[in-house]
Amino acid sequence: MSALISPELVVLDADLGSDKAAVVRRLATLVADAGRATSAEGLAGDALAREAQAATGLPGGIAIPHCRSAAVTQASLAFGRLTPRVDFGAADGPADLVFLIAAPAAGDADHLTLLSALARALVRPDFVAALRAAATPADVVALVEDVVSPKPSTGASAATSTPVPSTTPAVSTGKAPARRSIVAVSACPTGIAHTYMAADKLTAAAQAAGVDLQVETQGSSGATPLDPAVVRNAEAVIFAVDVGVRDQDRFAGKPVIQSGTKRAINEPDVMIREALAAADDPNARRVSGSGAGAAAAAGGAGSGGRPGTGAEIRRWLLTGVSYMIPFVAAGGLLIALGFLFGGYQIVNGNPDVEGQSYALSWVLNNSFLDLPTAAPTEGLNDGFLGYLGAVCTVLGQAAFGFLVPALAGYIAYAIADRPGIVPGFVVGAVSVTVGAGFIGGLVGGIIAGFAARWIASWKLPTGVRGLQPVVIIPLLATLISSGIMAVLLGRPLAAALEGLGNWLNGLTGTSAVLLGIILGLMMCFDLGGPVNKAAYVFATTGLAAGSGAPLVIMATVMAAGMVPPLAMALSTAIRPKLYTPAERDNGKAAWLLGASFISEGAIPFAAADPFRVIPSMMLGGATTGAIVAASGVELRAPHGGIFVFFAMNGVLMFVVALIVGTIVGALAVTVAKSISRPKADVPEDAVDLAHTHAGASAATVGAPARA
Repeated sequence: MSALISPELVVLDADLGSDKAAVVRRLATLVADAGRATSAEGLAGDALAREAQAATGLPGGIAIPHCRSAAVTQASLAFGRLTPRVDFGAADGPADLVFLIAAPAAGDADHLTLLSALARALVRPDFVAALRAAATPADVVALVEDVVSPKPSTGASAATSTPVPSTTPAVSTGKAPARRSIVAVSACPTGIAHTYMAADKLTAAAQAAGVDLQVETQGSSGATPLDPAVVRNAEAVIFAVDVGVRDQDRFAGKPVIQSGTKRAINEPDVMIREALAAADDPNARRVSGSGAGAAAAAGGAGSGGRPGTGAEIRRWLLTGVSYMIPFVAAGGLLIALGFLFGGYQIVNGNPDVEGQSYALSWVLNNSFLDLPTAAPTEGLNDGFLGYLGAVCTVLGQAAFGFLVPALAGYIAYAIADRPGIVPGFVVGAVSVTVGAGFIGGLVGGIIAGFAARWIASWKLPTGVRGLQPVVIIPLLATLISSGIMAVLLGRPLAAALEGLGNWLNGLTGTSAVLLGIILGLMMCFDLGGPVNKAAYVFATTGLAAGSGAPLVIMATVMAAGMVPPLAMALSTAIRPKLYTPAERDNGKAAWLLGASFISEGAIPFAAADPFRVIPSMMLGGATTGAIVAASGVELRAPHGGIFVFFAMNGVLMFVVALIVGTIVGALAVTVAKSISRPKADVPEDAVDLAHTHAGASAATVGAPARA
């Protein structure tokens, strides 16, 4: 296995920039220059997107920005010992030791295990002290290789459950254990760093408190489930997770303390005490028997770290949306290619074949050896291009057929874990059948999830318990949720959806402008967060249409979403003295990100100065949205920016609207920064220092929008 780190990936006592975005970009450049990534900007963008979800600063002057990225060709570590320190969001101040952990998007388990081993070593004071004392890059490489090299004598690797100290009995032998016993699960979205650091912090805190603790790390490099006997004997469970817990049914009935991984890293001793208190409290919150992604509450004390109702609903909906988006992207782009090759009439009915479109009839009745022919018709190609367009259209429409079922299925999965998938997908399909569409998918997914979670909590006789997950839950939860959708909710929701469609199709003049303004504001409010995603999902559900208001909405959403990166890029170009050198570098990259419809390109600016940047971007996005909607521009592709102009009607007005909105947004943010914080007369070093402190205070404000 090739080494994760080499001397050219190490910089010591260097000034890598005044904020974390600059540091990440410099370290990403080291990785790309070493031939380990195809694009420094691609790697940095993925790392900063992960950073926007939650800061990676850790206590003790350490930061571990990390990501899995398609730009990475070889798992790598880049290290910087910074002078001066840079704020990465840690509670105790800025960091001087920064590791950029770069994993390939499809990284193998061995490399992920080694990357996780480094993260675990960073909780050891001796290792951190050695990094600060290292004299040369070669010394750092030797230190890192020493901790990431597999050592069979140490027992389980990072892919396994975190072991308890050797003096701790793993399973009761019949006698009362000398110490109290707790189990825990740690998991973070990337599954590389925080997962294992939280596990080791909890283990160390438990050992110091005289408590037996075993942790199951559900990370990217795999996980070995806790021994069922250990789970049975545990008095309480800690969920230190930023995502759902896999196979949560194993812990049903246990008192539970739940929080994110960052709290487990920062306050492990507090969580251990809370878990012990919950174990002694008969009214403590307990894990439900449903396998839900978040444990159900029984109320009462001992509910430290319990997610709020709003956070839980948001997690359910975003889980459904995140799993649905790949279906949207694949299906939408295939349909767009179908229009490109076959013409816009490819989805219309074929007069020669009753009940079938040109696309479907040509796929069923023709082949590359028997190409279709048609009478000359405007907007329709036959022959090879027509057949290719027909194939792309049919494939895209098939992918789109999963859109609502996937939305409902994974909302139910977020609520009830695996038991929710079948009833969720079925109720989504039923919603499409009865005409309730994506609104029915949202409602049905929630009903299916709660039905599955309720049935999974039943205490059935031993003889039939084995049938519960494979027969009883799928059957009854599907019957309940789909029955309610077909009998009670289908018609009202279908009527509401039809009314919404009629209203949208009737929008003209000022009404269309108002809709464009609303969608533009939503797309720019949180730059990829839940409000942005809500507008995007609203737009993509109409992509299968051949024309009309749904395609105008898609064009409006894409144009408005392109504005923030482009506006920030323009502002950095026209008034560079308002920005730090790192921000000016971000501005250069933002041109391409904006042109590609990647709204997240503006996140580094919004995180550092949210109260000036976000309102300015919303103004620009609303301007663009209003112009596009009023002009009736239509778009048949869900993503791609300027690279999908072929799927657009009204390209000229789209470009005009984009330019106007970009100028409005750029002027707004430039004026806001100039009036409230004039920098032209401030030395560059002072400007950079001010931005560093502004980023420190604003990072917390900006992070929740992407969490």
